[in-house]
Amino acid sequence: MSNNNLALVMKERAKRVQAVTVTVHHMNDVLRYTIDLTLQENGTTIAAPGLDVVNLQKLEDLCHASGLQLLHPPFRSHSSGIHMALTGADRAIAETGTLVLDSSSEDIRIATMLSETHIAWIPASRIMPDASALSAYMQEKMASPPGYMAFITGPSRTADIERVLAIGVHGPQRLHILIMEDSPS
Repeated sequence: MSNNNLALVMKERAKRVQAVTVTVHHMNDVLRYTIDLTLQENGTTIAAPGLDVVNLQKLEDLCHASGLQLLHPPFRSHSSGIHMALTGADRAIAETGTLVLDSSSEDIRIATMLSETHIAWIPASRIMPDASALSAYMQEKMASPPGYMAFITGPSRTADIERVLAIGVHGPQRLHILIMEDSPS
């Protein structure tokens, strides 16, 4: 299946689990989307663990121009004040609309679990058709434990004994997945 077809399946399946999916072209689109969504949600803070130095500086400049605060690690001291988390995803599973993140870093775990909204971006080329297609990737990751892999399918949700659905109890209330189109060769 082509990357475009996998991206379409990913979008459809993620929508079923209440995630928002958007196609973007460049990392600048990811950064702008993050700023715009934070402002739309009346948020004031953004945590972006794992973002490279160049894009972190671009995000810092956008935050400053928009009146937002870019939080800096360690995030443990900000644990009750993270509105938006921005992370890359290592892989995705189209069949279930699931993101796969290497969350060995405590800062990534804190940001993705304690933010109100999580935005994750992923290149379309890293979307796998199903969980079995992750085999080589998972073997590589398990070769040097310890590690912590997060499989994220939609916003956090749980149901109590009376089957009343609650969103955002054990993690973000909202999940946005930004699928970055692959550059033509």
